[in-house]
Amino acid sequence: MDQLLRVMNFNVSSDGIAAGEQQSLEQPFGLERPERLFSWAGATASWPMRTDPGGSRGLDDYFTRDFARNIGAEIMGRNKFGPQRGPWQGEEWHGWWGDEPPFRTPVFVMTHHTRPSFTLSDTTFHFVDDDPATVLERAREAAQGKDVRLGGGVTTIRQFLDAGLVDTLHVAVSPVKLGSGLQLWESPEELLDRFHLEVVPSASGVTHHLFWRK
Repeated sequence: MDQLLRVMNFNVSSDGIAAGEQQSLEQPFGLERPERLFSWAGATASWPMRTDPGGSRGLDDYFTRDFARNIGAEIMGRNKFGPQRGPWQGEEWHGWWGDEPPFRTPVFVMTHHTRPSFTLSDTTFHFVDDDPATVLERAREAAQGKDVRLGGGVTTIRQFLDAGLVDTLHVAVSPVKLGSGLQLWESPEELLDRFHLEVVPSASGVTHHLFWRK
């Protein structure tokens, strides 16, 4: 069975924007009220950060429940790991997620400024300065036969799309227009030369776009 490279539960606005350009420690997404993009996921019963009982069990819950299924490694860009730019100013920053990161697999962070790997709970972060194909090869080896999740952000996903490496892509489009920021696409139709597309509206107001390689 092939090891797929999967983009899962990636959130964009109706004009294709996933993040703002002014990322900071206080604003990981660089946006005012970023929950406008991902509140649909937080409302589900299977949301990994949920601390109280309840939550929806419909279509949206299917996607949050599927997030970790058969995933053996993750690839992310440096901006998803943290807000720093340039050489690391010390190595005490261990990401946004505290002592229990939600990944629970090896994570490969793409950066021009490498640093030693470290482990938090059952997640190990590796910092790699390689092209997308090489990073994917390393992640597939670490995944031990399971799929690899491509976590983002926008720039990293575009790199892997441009390199023809993405097998499946799930993008949740929220009914809000942001106007400016880091844009995944102007229209999802841009990907139809390479992917099949199925569009499924949800009762929460988001529209799920499911792409798979032709």
